Amino acid sequence: MTARLRSQIRQLGTFLGETLARQEGEEVLALVEEIRHLVREDPAAAATILDSVDVPMATTLARAFSIYFDLANVAEQVERARDIQIERATKGSLLSQVATNVVSAGVDRVLIERLAADMSVRPVFTAHPTEAARRSVLIKLRRIAELLLSESLDPDAESRLAALVDLLWQTDELRLERPHVIDEARNALYYLNELTRGPLQHVLTDLAAAFAQLGVELPPSSRPLSFGSWMGGDRDGNPFVTPAVTADVIRAQRDYAIGDLLPIIDRLIEELSISERMTGASSGLRASVESDLAALPEFNRRFLRINAEEPIRLKLTIIRMRLQLTRERLRLGTPHEPGRDYANTRQLLADLDLVRTDVLQHAGPLVVDAILDPAIRTVAAIGLPLATLDIREHSAKYHEAVGQLIDRVRVIDRPYANLDRDLRTRILIQEMASVRPLATSPPPLDESAMTTYDTFVTVREILDRYGPRVIESCIISMTKGIDDVLAAVILARDAGLVDMHTRTARIGFVPLLETVEELSSAGELLDALLSNEVYRALVASRGDMQEVMLGYSDSNKDAGITTSQWQIHIAQRRLRDVCAQHGVRLEVFHGRGGTVSRGGGPTYDAILAQPWGVLDGAMKFTEQGEVISDKFLLPALAQNNLEQPLAAVMDATLLHRAPRNTLEQINEWDDVMGVMSSAARNAYRELVDNPELPRYFALSTPVEEFGAMHLGSRPAQRPDAGASIDALRAIPWVFGWTQSRQIVPGWFGVGSGLAAVRAAGYSDTLRTMFAEWHFFRNFISNVEMTLAKTDLGVAEQYVQRLVPQDLHGIFADIAAEFERTRSEVLLLTNADVLLAQNPTLARTLEVRDTYLLPLHILQISLLHRVRELRDRGADVPADLSRALSVTIKGIATGLRNTG
Repeated sequence: MTARLRSQIRQLGTFLGETLARQEGEEVLALVEEIRHLVREDPAAAATILDSVDVPMATTLARAFSIYFDLANVAEQVERARDIQIERATKGSLLSQVATNVVSAGVDRVLIERLAADMSVRPVFTAHPTEAARRSVLIKLRRIAELLLSESLDPDAESRLAALVDLLWQTDELRLERPHVIDEARNALYYLNELTRGPLQHVLTDLAAAFAQLGVELPPSSRPLSFGSWMGGDRDGNPFVTPAVTADVIRAQRDYAIGDLLPIIDRLIEELSISERMTGASSGLRASVESDLAALPEFNRRFLRINAEEPIRLKLTIIRMRLQLTRERLRLGTPHEPGRDYANTRQLLADLDLVRTDVLQHAGPLVVDAILDPAIRTVAAIGLPLATLDIREHSAKYHEAVGQLIDRVRVIDRPYANLDRDLRTRILIQEMASVRPLATSPPPLDESAMTTYDTFVTVREILDRYGPRVIESCIISMTKGIDDVLAAVILARDAGLVDMHTRTARIGFVPLLETVEELSSAGELLDALLSNEVYRALVASRGDMQEVMLGYSDSNKDAGITTSQWQIHIAQRRLRDVCAQHGVRLEVFHGRGGTVSRGGGPTYDAILAQPWGVLDGAMKFTEQGEVISDKFLLPALAQNNLEQPLAAVMDATLLHRAPRNTLEQINEWDDVMGVMSSAARNAYRELVDNPELPRYFALSTPVEEFGAMHLGSRPAQRPDAGASIDALRAIPWVFGWTQSRQIVPGWFGVGSGLAAVRAAGYSDTLRTMFAEWHFFRNFISNVEMTLAKTDLGVAEQYVQRLVPQDLHGIFADIAAEFERTRSEVLLLTNADVLLAQNPTLARTLEVRDTYLLPLHILQISLLHRVRELRDRGADVPADLSRALSVTIKGIATGLRNTG
């Protein structure tokens, strides 16, 4: 932690103290300070005080420590932004650094040109029940960050900072009700708007410069970087995502997109004051303007007068008008009118390309390179959709709908639902060869199945209205066999999204492999799919590209972090090889979360840790929960977090096209990981299969209290799955363990795995793997960070106070595995303490613990009160529930992790 960062945190803490004194009184500030000092010296005495305070005071104390973390996080983000700016000034952009390495490696120009033409990196914004911060709070924090970024604070700036801290205190950090899906979508659109106003264009300009450094032009209308979203498309387990909601979200995105595009066009109109008297103009541009004017009789003739000799400005003004007409058409729901509005991004880019051609011929390449191309690249990246929406649904829903249709035509004498997977697959393959639908439209389905079918009908209507970019993929959750994918294909055929006459599909079908069993058979599953002649033809119609999504969260919850990470790594190798055999390009969609246990961690390292040859210029990955605000709140951070995956994909595609190690080494390391994975999984399953674990988890964490926080639109439990660990979604599973500082999903089993490897005589091999294997080093690094965030001293207080004695043995097992894992990691890293190679992070976590401990003790006290009331059959007062929710939010903010 730098002196400047410490100073800024102290300054913000002083402002918060002054706010407390002004808003709540000096006695409250004195109590906060007393508790802060007492928690380390005498935790029992601090607990006694916190047990005695009434609920309003408990809420006030929780808010004080929670808002402190909001301010500390902003100060750290500002410091990171400064560090990034300094590094860029001294070393150049990450992209230029990769380009330098590519030049040194002498990479074939053909490969570079292919990457420039096909590069596709897409962060996908998703809504999950872990985003604890309201946008009202985030906007104020951004204002504070902007003030801190100035080198010194004048009295006016200090006054504004103090006022913003006051406003933070006066703003309710908790939502009054559960957000609707459209609210979540608008929250993502807020960040996308901010990205399009600066960071996106800077990153795309840097990428073009990096390709220029390699002697290759990045086409201005290409889409190396675009955005995706699940808000409004993720139906899996969320009954609130209806077909109508999907259509509403698409309309909202379109409106926001045009709002982002208009300033770009306005800037071009302002800057490109090119007179044909000075430079000349092409007849093609003039003809285009005349054709446009014929279709736009209401065009303001004033522009014909003032821009009489400026056809480029006239064309751009027409483009602006057509965008406005597109927006109006969307709001009214009227049909597209050729020549008046834009049906899709392609038409918009064609108009801009006409302008570009004329400017290049008459004004020269300098104007194109500096002004026009950056604008066109931004327009191409966001387009009219702004973000491409994915549709996700559970595989069982597709079988439910298709099964009802198949039962109706009596393909077999048994109900579809009673068929085993092999027979179901054979029937679906037979049905794939048919060009006729299973039923007339609308089909005879019950309400649930009809909703699934109507989702595809809505997708078809959306594509008809808005063009192909707006929705591109249907993700099939819990894919266990090819029948799960084929059921979705057949239902899409009946809804008009797949044409079996021409064997074309308007969307791609994406198996989501979420458990270890499915990951381990990923190659066989994809080979069976691509071996089906009809399905292979549909893939060909989509540009010979097959997308496969890998689930980090559920595989971790299923088998523990070691086996999850290893099986995801192995699955990618197998998918890569199968796609190569079938002449198909693979795009892996990484379902990464914010925490290490859900695939989180440093982005660049995570990408480079993928197997060679997998990242062939294309990658999708989710950006979830609090990660979105952390990565994209400030422009400098946003730019860096967009640049990192682009640079890493360029690095992996051009410099990691073959194994870095010998086949003998790889085989040995695979054997070692097999031993490690097996032992780690056994240890993890022994814990998870303990019949008392659900009760222990519920009692030692605040997982049952999450509902009062209104964090997201999707329920935390899977529907109709009962009250069990299996019923709980992976996200609250991680959230609960994190709140009580046990963080079991982030490390449990790793120690047992490493110990088993050493017992098998592989100690030297482990050291070599850590030194030379990017995957293994990245894995251990992430586990080490999670171990450092784990605090079993704090966890023990939850257990002692909230968990009956008969369950304490589970905590003893957790503590034993923690110590085993910590010792094994330290032995491997040859260090005496965790994070020895990252003292800045270690110091930051140590400082945060001082302020986290009061929140933990207060949370334990409030949980005790809530559960006493419930045990007596009494209702929990709303103010008590709210106070507990504030501690949950504060701990999440302090750890910078939820789920």
